[in-house]
Amino acid sequence: MTTEAKTTDHVEGRTEPRPRVLPRVIALANQKGGVGKTTTTVNLGAALAEQDLRTLIIDLDPQGNASTGVGINAHALEHSIYDVLLNELPLEDCIEPTSVRNLFVAPASLDLAGAEIELVPAFSREMRLRNAVNAVKDDYDYILIDCPPSLGLLTVNALAAADEVMVPIQCEYYALEGLGQLIRNIGLVQRNLNPALELSRIVLVMYDGRTKLAEQVAQEVREHFGEVVCRNVIPRNIRLSEAPSYGQPITSFDPSSRGAVAYRELAREVHRVTT
Repeated sequence: MTTEAKTTDHVEGRTEPRPRVLPRVIALANQKGGVGKTTTTVNLGAALAEQDLRTLIIDLDPQGNASTGVGINAHALEHSIYDVLLNELPLEDCIEPTSVRNLFVAPASLDLAGAEIELVPAFSREMRLRNAVNAVKDDYDYILIDCPPSLGLLTVNALAAADEVMVPIQCEYYALEGLGQLIRNIGLVQRNLNPALELSRIVLVMYDGRTKLAEQVAQEVREHFGEVVCRNVIPRNIRLSEAPSYGQPITSFDPSSRGAVAYRELAREVHRVTT
């Protein structure tokens, strides 16, 4: 049986998400860009923080959009996640508070763009983030890792550090493209680096209920992955796309918008399985 089949069978065989204990370390990953991964990281994190859950976002994407999305200026940083990965800086020394109570971020800097290459000769290169996270995880209820849209060493570090993987899937044509490769990579990390890693949730984003295509994609994903797919979907919402330019999560930028309501519901659903 292949690694992909093992992982897929495990996902499809579950009737409901299994109970979880805090702290939870969740990597948000999808090798396709522009699928709402960073938007989900930022806004799910803010919605969890609203529930009095201490939440840390780790920005592992060289684009740094999760950092700017919570108001961090990459040019003004003394330390960043790059220093944690390459210079073995303690993670706690690069964590920044945000304007949202209970929400913190380990920001990305411009240096992170070269980290994939610089990590290649590094000792224990796949475990750098895991070792750093283990030193601080008991200080938080949730740690959300925003992965880059690739399957390189940065994403491998995220998967090695996480307990769970959440995959945002855009409700559009080719939505499932690349998902098989991601599942195979999760299986490889399970086998070689992190046996406890599990694809725990898939969240449907950019959902436009006015289109038949969105309904078809949602139905196909639910048929294939069952209860792993979150019941709550994230709608297309102009306020969601505007919020990052103001350096605020949607729950602060427009608390009553459809996007804010959807992410609060998603946060409640994600946390509901926690014991």
